[in-house]
Amino acid sequence: MDIETFREFCLSLKGTTEGMKWEHLCFMIEDKLFVIASLEDGHLSMKCDPDDFDELVARPGIQQARHMAKRQWVTLTGLDVMPDNELRDRVTISRALVLGKLSKKIQASYT
Repeated sequence: MDIETFREFCLSLKGTTEGMKWEHLCFMIEDKLFVIASLEDGHLSMKCDPDDFDELVARPGIQQARHMAKRQWVTLTGLDVMPDNELRDRVTISRALVLGKLSKKIQASYT
């Protein structure tokens, strides 16, 4: 998957907005980050279920995201680290985890 296809997928998720922070392309829901992508080196970070963390970081090209909540965010060294279908699933999970921390009223507006 290339970065433009990845961007289009992220933006296809209801309520997703994009912006630039810290010189990175960010995808957000209700101004809360769920994916951060570096346009410079191709790395991207996303929220993950803490139960999946150990399995993910044991894989080549995936590590704990620096400067993010420990065991809750991972960094992929590129879009090719995992198959496209899994990458889409992981982004969807990241969005759901972030959305789940928002109020029930806000959550209801995205169902």
